[in-house]
This record gives sequence, C-alpha cells and structure tokens, in this order.
Amino acid sequence: MRVACLQMTSGVDPAANTAVIAQACVDAATGGAQMLTTPEMAVLLDRDRGRAAAHISTEEESIPLRLCREAAAKAGIWLHIGSMALLADSGDKWVNRAFLIAPNGAIVARYDKIHLFDVQLATGEHWAESSAYAPGERVVVVDTPMGRIALAICYDLRFPLLFDRLGATRPDVILCPAAFTRTTGAPHWHLLTRARGVESGCFLIAAAQSGRHADGRETYGHSIAVGPWGEVLMDMGAEAGLAFIDLDFAENARIRAQLPGMGNRRDIAEAMIIDARGFA
Repeated sequence: MRVACLQMTSGVDPAANTAVIAQACVDAATGGAQMLTTPEMAVLLDRDRGRAAAHISTEEESIPLRLCREAAAKAGIWLHIGSMALLADSGDKWVNRAFLIAPNGAIVARYDKIHLFDVQLATGEHWAESSAYAPGERVVVVDTPMGRIALAICYDLRFPLLFDRLGATRPDVILCPAAFTRTTGAPHWHLLTRARGVESGCFLIAAAQSGRHADGRETYGHSIAVGPWGEVLMDMGAEAGLAFIDLDFAENARIRAQLPGMGNRRDIAEAMIIDARGFA
C-alpha cells in the first residue's frame, strides 16, 4: 500500500484549505498513492470560535466536505480527511470528525474524536476543547480493499486503552492525524507515536499540522510513519508538503509472530491501594 501524507499549515479560510487538499489528491494519485491522509482540522484551524462558527455546518450541508469528496472521486483515490469541525447531531455542540472517503467519493467511515484536549500548560497555553466539542463514543476500524484501517485523532494518542481496543482488531495501519502544539510535540510526539505502533503491532501514520497558523497558534509538524517494530519510516520535519510511504502489511504478521502482545494480553482488575503510611 502506498500512502501519501499531507502536512499542512491550515488557516482560517476553508476554501483555501480545501483547495490544498484537492490539489494533494491529484499529486498523490500521480505519485502512485492509493490513499491520501491529511491532518486534524485540515479544513479549518481557528481558535477564535466566534469567527469559526460562520464556517461550521452539519455534515449534510458542508461545502468543504462535498468538495473533498469530489476531489477524491476525480483523482480516483482514497481520501482520509484527518478531521474537520461540524455541528453535532444534537446541534448544541460541534464534533471533531474524521472521514474515510472511497475513490468514488462515497463516505465509508466516520470517527468522532473521543478524547478532548482540555489542558493548562505551564507556558500559559490553555485549551478547552470540551467547551465547544462533544466527544465521540465509537471506536472505528474499517476493512478496505487495501487492508484494515483503524482511526484515531491527536490527543487520543495519550490514552492507551483506546489503542488496546484498536490493536485487538489486528489492524494493518492506524491513522492518527494531529495538530500537536510545539510545546507538547517536542517532548512527546515521537515517543507516543512509536509506543502506540509497538503496542498495536502495526503501522501508524500521523499526518500533522505544522508551523505558525493564521489564528496565532504554532504546531509541531513532523508528520510520521512508524513501523510495527517501532522504527520511524518517515518524518516530514517542519515544512508543509506531501510525502509518500510504502507499507508492506506482511511485516505486521512477522512482528506479531515474534511479539504476540495482544495474544498475551490479560484483563487486569482495578488497582488495590495498600495503606502503609503508618510504617516508619
């Protein structure tokens, strides 16, 4: 399977971001890729929620989603939209939703980000994703003609239980698009992506946002492909652009035969806390 990975510096104009994705579909197909994967919030990255609200609609009414589907169909390529903000079905909050689109433009899978980025960093950065977004509730794995693809998004990387659930399905590749901050990316990005690939015994590809964005934030970049042994197969550094990676899914079986992690897995009870505070 040949995958094209798009690293972006998405801004506050959905039309401009969608045009980048559409051109990447063409370039990816020309380069022989069967699938293009894009970062989290590929269509719109704007921390000003008042301004962003003017561009956020339901899935059915989303013009950028329609244009992305048309671009995939025109290029004849599978398209993974890392995520985009949409109105939730309830209408009172948004969802951070990923899409897997077939080469005929059909949506074959959706994944709503389960773990929301609510943090207060020592640098003063404050993020409260749950104040605007509703969390997803479904773990999503998709069987495609290319192989079995599992879906996650950004902050999900920090929650091993999700990857335990994904790994138990024996996926061929996990797609985990991201918009990691520079502050957290430098110490944690490579560590987490490699660990999740090793635990799951499969390839992991994480298309990322990179650089200084129109809304003032800075993201880490370093879109990455990791092998099932934990080796870094591709690291795009800090520049936006397109890269290609060839995956041999037979490698997953070879690694799992040596380290059958999921096969050795046991359910573990809740931790027992022992009070030894009375001892000197």
